[in-house]
Amino acid sequence: MKISVAMGDGIGPEIMGAVLKIFEAVKVPLEFEQVAMGKQVALAGEPTGISAEAKSSVESTGILFKGPMETPKGGGYKSVNVTARKMWGTFANKRVYRSLPGVPTALGRPLSLTMVRENIEDTYGAIEHMQTHDVAQCRRLITRPGCEQVHRYTFEMAARKGAHRVTCGHKANIMKQTDGLFLEAFYAVAKDYPQLKADDVIVDALAMHLVTRPEQFDVIVLPNLQGDILTDLAAGLVGGLAYAPSANIGDEICIFEAVHGTAPDIVGRDLANPTALLLSGTMMLRHLGLSDHADLVELALEDTLQSMHARPDLREPLPVFSTSRFTEKMLSFLAVRPAPKGTARMPERMPRREPVMRVSPGPDRTLMRGLDVFLESALPPKVVAEHLMGIHDQLKLKMISNRGTQVWPTGSAFTDCINHYRVRFESDEGVSQRAQLAVLAACADRFTLCGCEWLREIDGRRGYSLAQGQA
Repeated sequence: MKISVAMGDGIGPEIMGAVLKIFEAVKVPLEFEQVAMGKQVALAGEPTGISAEAKSSVESTGILFKGPMETPKGGGYKSVNVTARKMWGTFANKRVYRSLPGVPTALGRPLSLTMVRENIEDTYGAIEHMQTHDVAQCRRLITRPGCEQVHRYTFEMAARKGAHRVTCGHKANIMKQTDGLFLEAFYAVAKDYPQLKADDVIVDALAMHLVTRPEQFDVIVLPNLQGDILTDLAAGLVGGLAYAPSANIGDEICIFEAVHGTAPDIVGRDLANPTALLLSGTMMLRHLGLSDHADLVELALEDTLQSMHARPDLREPLPVFSTSRFTEKMLSFLAVRPAPKGTARMPERMPRREPVMRVSPGPDRTLMRGLDVFLESALPPKVVAEHLMGIHDQLKLKMISNRGTQVWPTGSAFTDCINHYRVRFESDEGVSQRAQLAVLAACADRFTLCGCEWLREIDGRRGYSLAQGQA
C-alpha cells in the first residue's frame, strides 16, 4: 500500500529519515511516496506550500505522513500545516499523552490522557482585517456541523478505547454564542453514548486541573485555539513536544505528524529527537490495521529511551541525545525480534468531485432584529449617538460599545475608548434587510464604516451577544 510522505523543513528530513529506517527494519508493508511540501515550495511561488504533485498524491493515497514545516511569524506565507489540515478536511486533531520509560516528566508519576482538538474552524480561519489603523479584527467561526463532527468522532474513539469519561473544555461563560454552540453540540451528541460520562470544564480551570491532577481526565475535547494551547501544556506533562504524537483525522484523508517545530538551531547537528514523529507513525500504522508492527516499534522505543537515559554512575551527566545514537539503538533492538506479519488496510473512501456542503436542519423561525454597525470615530460616545439618533423609523439606536463595553446610553467616564465603535440598531419586531441596508447607508453618510453584522433571533433565542454592562 502506498502512502504520501513529506520530509518537512528544518530537522524534518533528519527525523523522518530515522523513522523510515526504523519502519524498514520492522518490515512495515508500505510504499512511501515522497512529495514536495513546505518552505521551499512556498518560496518558489506556490502560496499553499503544497506542490501540485503533492496534492495529487495525498488525494490518491488518503494518507500523509509529514515532518514539521516552518511557518513565518507576523508575515509571509500562511501555515502549510494549517492549510493542509483545512484543505483536506481533517476535522479532529487527536493527541495521545503517556509517560515513557526513562523520560523525566513534570509530574513524576504515570499519565495516560487523550485530547481531541477541533481542527479546521475557530480563529484558524485566519479571517482578519484592519478595521482602523489602531484596530485589528479576527473573526471566530464556530459551526454546528463542525462541532457535531468533532464531538461524534471523540465519543466514537472514546467508546472504542474503553474510556469512561469525556470532558468538553470551553469558554461558554464568556463567548456565549461560539463556545456556547460548541458546548450545546457536545451534550447533544453525548446523548447517543449513555455508557460514557460526559461533563464540561471552563478552559482556564481545565488548565489548572491539567497541571495539578491530570489523571482525573480520560478524554478531553476542545475548540481549535484553546485546544492548541492546552494540548501543548499536556505535552509538557510527559516530557515535552518531543514525546507528543499527533493524528489529524478526516473522513477521507488523514495526516500524521509531530506537532513540534522545525528547530532551526539544531539542524544538521545530530541532536533532533525523532520520538514524537515515530509515535505519530505508530498511530498511523494502527489506523492502517498494522497494530502488531506498531506494538513492536513502541516496545523497541521504550527499551531505547530507557537505555539512553540510564545513568550507571549518578555523578556523571546524562549522555547527550543524538539522532544517530537513537536510531542505532532502535535498529539493534529490532534486529533480534521477528518482524510481524500483516497487510495494511485503508478505510473505505468515497471519491468526491465537488466540495462537500454540511448543513444541519434549519430552524423553524428566524427573525432579523436589526444590525450592529462598526464605525471609525474619535468623537465621544455621546456625540456619536447624537449623530445617529432618529435615522430610521423602525430601527432604533439601542446601544454603543467600545472594545465590547457599553459606553452609551450608560457607561463610565473611566472606560478607555479607541477610535472604533459598535453601534447597535434594533427593532421590537422583525425587519427587512432593505431596512437594515437603509440604516447602513445613513450611517455611511455620517461616519467611515468598518463593517456590520445582522442581528438574528433564531427559534426565539437571541443570536447575538450583549455588550459588557448592557442589560
